[in-house]
Amino acid sequence: MRRGMLLAALLLMSACGKGEAVLSNVVTTDTGQVRGEVRIGSHAVFRGIPYARAARWEPPVRAASWSGVRDALRPGSPCPQVGSSYAAAEKSTDEDCLFANVTTPSVVGRKPVLVWVHGDGAVGAGHYFDAERLARQGDVVVVTFNYRLGVFGGFGLPGLAHSGEFGLLDQRAALEWVQRNIAAFGGDPGNVTLFGVSFGATAVSAHLIGQKPLFHKAIMHSSFTMVDVPRGAWYPDLEALPSLAWRPVAEIQEIGASIMRELGCADVSCLRQLPVEKLLEYPQVMNIFQPVGYGGSLLPRLPGESLAAGEFSSVPILVGATRDEHNSFVGMFRPGPLSAADYSRLVREAFPERAAEIERAYPISAYASPKQAWAAVLTDRVWARATFRQNTLYAAKAPVYAFEFADRGASTDPSFPPELHGANHSSDIDYLFPDVGFTKDRGLSDHMIKSWTDFARSGSPGWPSFSEGQYVQSLAPGAIGRVDYAAEHKLAFWD
Repeated sequence: MRRGMLLAALLLMSACGKGEAVLSNVVTTDTGQVRGEVRIGSHAVFRGIPYARAARWEPPVRAASWSGVRDALRPGSPCPQVGSSYAAAEKSTDEDCLFANVTTPSVVGRKPVLVWVHGDGAVGAGHYFDAERLARQGDVVVVTFNYRLGVFGGFGLPGLAHSGEFGLLDQRAALEWVQRNIAAFGGDPGNVTLFGVSFGATAVSAHLIGQKPLFHKAIMHSSFTMVDVPRGAWYPDLEALPSLAWRPVAEIQEIGASIMRELGCADVSCLRQLPVEKLLEYPQVMNIFQPVGYGGSLLPRLPGESLAAGEFSSVPILVGATRDEHNSFVGMFRPGPLSAADYSRLVREAFPERAAEIERAYPISAYASPKQAWAAVLTDRVWARATFRQNTLYAAKAPVYAFEFADRGASTDPSFPPELHGANHSSDIDYLFPDVGFTKDRGLSDHMIKSWTDFARSGSPGWPSFSEGQYVQSLAPGAIGRVDYAAEHKLAFWD
């Protein structure tokens, strides 16, 4: 008997004798058996399990079955991605990439399930997130997975079914896999929480708005659902857009047709024969951020309109943002000097009708630098305003628990000036997925893991709902409690 199988057998016999959690490293799924890694007295991890397969720009189908026991000891390939200024090492050209990873305290029982949708939409993979402490401390089963990104996930052409929807379809296929298989890993298919950050949180909202959800609770960190783009707010010279996340399917198809012509193809079959590298090298916005189509088969109209009309599933929702959201984007996309005159120019270009009053409300003298002032303007106007609006709309129909992550020691990127350190975009995620090198506030991490897994278990994180006096829970070391979110972010001024 192999050493790993012997260890699993000994653990099984020991646990059964003591009434403790049962750990095993072999699980049977609907496509075959998988062998994972058992960590003594803690949990089991299964990596690189195929949950679906998909040809280029076609909907995913069930993964092929295999015989024998498949090793699930290493992650599967990330989906094709070119990397970025903030994730340069994350590159892949492998389209066989639809893999899931499961971390479980026990393969016996029915524990709450958390399914993670990673952010960005153009780079990333599920296995980059270490779910050990989240699963072990919270006594939950955690699933992470890959989905198609950038031009492979959000592409469209006239006549191409599911234009702009391929990434969302992969995510739904992962949720279908969870429904069919998670019981074998000790999870409860009747108690699944879908959670994500940034683009991943925006995708969660799409699944709430679109088809009947294959989950029972939702958590969204820094969702783009109602975020618009004032001129120059993200990249220099980027024109204003009504939405950062959503585009009409017809517009996505028009962009795709333009790409096809420039690549010298007459139809989609030609594009499907091009090497991955050719498409990844093509300088399109879909390799920077993946748009999601609306007006197609999944999303009937602009999601903000659907929220306003109450057209979404009424499941318990935990939702929030970070205290200093836009520090990250100013730091990344405006690395050069920013003078007082530059600040005034940016305000005029982004908000021409209100520039003078904005400069009075956000004077440079109140901040450490013009960059910090510009970041504060956009954190409040772009992020806090949109977050508060979406929370209000969700709360009209569903139980909503709002939070603000406010540990201003969370992000200390050395490439940013010190005044742009803070509770930046996505900086809260390390506290839920802390790895062995985690050096931030352990107490806050423990508190968040408990609150998040309590929500997954019962539908409440342990503080009052948003609808009760517009309650927003601030999460900061030594300062956990209610915050006047609207006053903190000057929402009366912006509204």
